[in-house]
Amino acid sequence: MAKPKIFVIYYSTYGHVHTLAQSIMKGVSKSGDVDVEMYQFAETLPDDVLEKMHAAPKPNVPVIDADKIAEADGVLIGFPTRFGAAPAQVKAFFDATGKLWASGALVGKCAGLFFATGSQHGGQESTAYSFLPHLAHHGMIYVPLGYPSPYMFENDSVIGGSAWGAGTVAGSDGSLQPNYKELDIAEIQGEKFASVVAKLATVSSGNEIAAGGVPEAEAVPKESAVEHNTAVEPADNAKPAAEVAPTNPPAPTSKNPIRRLINKLKNL
Repeated sequence: MAKPKIFVIYYSTYGHVHTLAQSIMKGVSKSGDVDVEMYQFAETLPDDVLEKMHAAPKPNVPVIDADKIAEADGVLIGFPTRFGAAPAQVKAFFDATGKLWASGALVGKCAGLFFATGSQHGGQESTAYSFLPHLAHHGMIYVPLGYPSPYMFENDSVIGGSAWGAGTVAGSDGSLQPNYKELDIAEIQGEKFASVVAKLATVSSGNEIAAGGVPEAEAVPKESAVEHNTAVEPADNAKPAAEVAPTNPPAPTSKNPIRRLINKLKNL
């Protein structure tokens, strides 16, 4: 059986989310139970605008298209916040997934989220739950991070991320890079997400085998002695055939429930 496939898909303006995505990838790859690929969302801003924003050059990562995402068993999606929500580049991608929605291509696939904000209270949690409708309408399974790392309970420094997903705080000018604690949390998220996807793939595979039923040779019972018309010796006091009132012959007995039903219907 082929390994389940996970896509790490991100949008990054200044490189912070790309750095998180690399740690996410590292965590996903740890178990060896899944295959993982990295993609980025297409940029929608023109080059002159990006230059004025002093945006970082785009890394050599393939751009995802709407049809491609259907090949994954699970997706980890990362992006910076824009006023407490996903940026336009990510929204534009999901606006183009109407065909996938109509066919149910993403139903039952797992999804997780990770983020970057300019400040500690810049909306990492609100960004997560404002994005959930995109997943819900596609019937996807949201896999939150929870609190698997002790770093998430520390209060002596600014640390991005929450139960909703890993994150980093970039600072208002983007000068802060993801620290080792945030990267460790991102790696843990990738590892946990891969474990969930692998388990669901195993369960799904088992259900498909069970749905196949028993082999045909075992499903069809051997014919009974009655079906073979085995002769039965008449009793000494049996009436001659002429004196016996004509009746419908009894339906042959069978262990097969479908045959029994058919025989009952014939006698109605």
